[in-house]
Amino acid sequence: MPIRETITSFQNQRVKLAQKLHDKPAREREKLFVIDDARDLNQALEFDFEIEYMLYCPSQADEDDEDLAESIDAPIYDVASDILAKASYRQNPGGLVAVMRQKAQRTGLPVLTERTLLVLVDLRKPGNIGALLRTADAAGMGAVLLVDTALDLYNPNIIRSSTGACFLDTIYTVSSTTALSALTANGYQCLAGHLQGATNLYDVDLQRKSALVLGTEDIGLNELWSTSCDVRVRIPMMGHVTDSLNVSVSGAILMYEALRQNR
Repeated sequence: MPIRETITSFQNQRVKLAQKLHDKPAREREKLFVIDDARDLNQALEFDFEIEYMLYCPSQADEDDEDLAESIDAPIYDVASDILAKASYRQNPGGLVAVMRQKAQRTGLPVLTERTLLVLVDLRKPGNIGALLRTADAAGMGAVLLVDTALDLYNPNIIRSSTGACFLDTIYTVSSTTALSALTANGYQCLAGHLQGATNLYDVDLQRKSALVLGTEDIGLNELWSTSCDVRVRIPMMGHVTDSLNVSVSGAILMYEALRQNR
């Protein structure tokens, strides 16, 4: 039988560890991360992530939280709502906070055979990365390359905004050198989403093996990627004021045009 005990102190080491895991240095050091939502936890368990332990608040738990607490084979510590709030990353947590074991990030690339890939270069906002991972899964991207990113996939905002898509095994964290070499070796045309792109997105043949490349939220792609890509594409904009789109919106438009052409 798994451990089932009660924690009553804010100073308990398990509570303090869960709070420390909100920050990347602690996640890297401990090789752990936190999930504070039942839907996200179910997604992680589906992809074979393991629970180190769970903090559980019976008075806040809903039916999904209760089902999870009954089904897991890991230590569970009952806590009051104020202690759970300290451990949770969300401002209005549900009934649980799970401390999870990390998997090693995939930093090498296999032979790439998928029709369409998403390449995100130096993105810096976890909400945008999470939203793009979510859309990439919905649009059937074969893989996502996170290039030169300072963020880790276990960032709580990435987990939340991706609705669990960050747990997929088709996401690779790589350098520009590794990504460009692999894309060239495997015969991909690289399409740079670019405000000054000379080619209309809807005039591009995306039935070829294609890598859809997006850059940072503020300045876009760096010179290395801009010059290395085969085509700079622009999204048509017909309004009077808007001259750019959020990177997650731009990525969604590119990915769904690729899906449309390949369906």
